[in-house]
Amino acid sequence: MSYNLLKGKKGIIFGALNEDSIAWKVAERAFEENASFVLTNTPSSIRIGKIHELSRKTKSIVIPADATSIKDLDILFEKTLDFFGSRIDFLLHSIAMSINIRKGLTYTSLNYEFLRKGWDISAISYHKIMQTAWNKNAMNKWGSIVALTYIASQRSFPYYGDMSDYKSYLESVTRNFGYFWGKKEKVRVNTVSQSPSITKAAKGIKGFDKLFIFSEKVSPLGNASAQDCANYIITLFSDLTRKVTMQNLYHDGGFSNTGIISEMME
Repeated sequence: MSYNLLKGKKGIIFGALNEDSIAWKVAERAFEENASFVLTNTPSSIRIGKIHELSRKTKSIVIPADATSIKDLDILFEKTLDFFGSRIDFLLHSIAMSINIRKGLTYTSLNYEFLRKGWDISAISYHKIMQTAWNKNAMNKWGSIVALTYIASQRSFPYYGDMSDYKSYLESVTRNFGYFWGKKEKVRVNTVSQSPSITKAAKGIKGFDKLFIFSEKVSPLGNASAQDCANYIITLFSDLTRKVTMQNLYHDGGFSNTGIISEMME
């Protein structure tokens, strides 16, 4: 069902890969709410994913870009602004990768070059995207910028590895850059701390299936699905949340505020 929440709004969605991606779900919902947008991902992700299928479905265009490359981001924003003939209203950062996790390295045995690369991909890219948008005066007033995070930024999850550190940095960038965006253009900057979601990146985390089940049991409302997350992000892109900024917003069925569950006490 469409509520026309994004009618006339334009944006860029980073990170859609396949139907399991939260960014994919956001793109579908944004289209349903009558937004126009550009889809982007790295050239290699575009080759192995289904982004062109999503592009056809949502009547959007695909512009390849490595979010760690300022050169690529400059081209992406220039082409986007030229395509729309105006500034944009929303950005979604749905990018995360830990090379250490992919290589099976634990938090106590990190490869620091892998750490640096993962940090650049998962967190610094968020700053680079916003700085590029800032330098090109790309955002309309009262626009919205959202990135996806996870509660491991605040608590210890042994198998989440260096991704925990990346997410902590991501949330810090949200607060710090959010202040400047608010002062300059009334643009909102937030992170959404989502329940465990079954995506390609999540499947690479050791014990993810058990974590997913545990989170489902602890959360009073159960895990929030990728579709639920997309619905929530659409409200953050809309004019209904104009005074929400610099926040880490938990969207996890209550997991973040649950200390212990009754089943454990019985």
